Amino acid sequence: MANRRRKYSLPGTKGRSRPSNSWVGYALLGLGLVSLITWFAWPRPAPRPTAFTPTSGFRPVPALPPAATPPNPAFPTPAPTPVPTPPPAPVQVSTQAMRWEGPVVPTTPPGVQVSTQIVANVAPAPGLPSQDTATPSPAWTPRPTANILEAQLALARHGINSGSIDGVAGAQTESALRAFQMQHGLETSGRLDLDTLRELLLTAPPLIRATVTADDFAHIRPIPPTWLGKSQAPALDHESLLELVAERARAHPNLIRRLNPTVNWDLVRPGTELIVPNPQWPAPRRAARVRVSLAGRYLRAFDERGRLLCHFPCSIGRIASKRPVGDLTVATAAKDPNYTFDPKVFPESAEGRALGRRLIIPPGPNNPVGVAWIGLDRPGYGIHGTPAPEQVGRTESHGCFRLANWNAEYLRQIVWVGMPVSIEP
Repeated sequence: MANRRRKYSLPGTKGRSRPSNSWVGYALLGLGLVSLITWFAWPRPAPRPTAFTPTSGFRPVPALPPAATPPNPAFPTPAPTPVPTPPPAPVQVSTQAMRWEGPVVPTTPPGVQVSTQIVANVAPAPGLPSQDTATPSPAWTPRPTANILEAQLALARHGINSGSIDGVAGAQTESALRAFQMQHGLETSGRLDLDTLRELLLTAPPLIRATVTADDFAHIRPIPPTWLGKSQAPALDHESLLELVAERARAHPNLIRRLNPTVNWDLVRPGTELIVPNPQWPAPRRAARVRVSLAGRYLRAFDERGRLLCHFPCSIGRIASKRPVGDLTVATAAKDPNYTFDPKVFPESAEGRALGRRLIIPPGPNNPVGVAWIGLDRPGYGIHGTPAPEQVGRTESHGCFRLANWNAEYLRQIVWVGMPVSIEP
């Protein structure tokens, strides 16, 4: 019997043969080809470059930051259009005939922070803001200090000086804060901690305006560079207006410049106004003794009850063997002294060796001993001022104890002949 192909039928097809399923395979094959082509054609991010190190093998190289990508010369980046800013209003101040004007809110220069409550409206006050009476301003509400500049000014009211006022924290400001904390029975941390801020109040405007007068220029003259030239000068006064203003305000010249950024100091004329610090000092009171710390580089005066009257940075003798350690007494006190130049005291001076004789140097703030001399009972030794107040406590002297001129003059007013002076290691 011949083989006959068997036919299958589905129910309801009336014996018709089942259709072929070959088209399903072709469809699946086509879909796979499309997927494969798509996988190869789809864009992918370029692989990150790698670098090889002998110790770690291959490692990814960090992508360059956008700023390091070289610019495309075909598409230059346009320069930003500068925004014009109006020039600052000229700020000018007086050094002798100072008058109060306010409120003054100058643009704060970099590194100097000041309060927005600067100058109160009070009656005119004569002289520079270096008054020796610490009376609160009638138009000023006492408040805690807000920064180092205000702290240095507030310390002056208690007879405590941190060197030339500069608004910068440093070793001398830390030493002054310790003196204040000791004076008020606080922990001597040397920092502006909460307890110190409660006690250290700003009782007057930190900055004021002062006007340069014609009389100020009468106190400015060049300083001869040689000892012989100094001895022949009529006086050793201030060498520049900036030096005069800084010393009267008991401030560092750099601070005066920063407070007056628009002032050309070579073109200042009478009537020019300046902004200057406003330190106020307590009225001088008779001291009972003075202590000088060689290690701490400071001088302190106390009353008969042991209360601190003043604290000043102090330069000491360069040669340790010549420092007069021990108990001494005040032998003399003089204001605006002259100075005897002795070549034996300055063996490093070629001019002194050539002269071979002594010279009398006239008085003035640029005199080698400044504006005050407090002689001790050890010949050749004393406490005195200096023509370079910014260097006090940072450089060494030939053997005496050197203070800023304003501190030496204040000390001269509170000492007396025979008063004990202790020089401590």
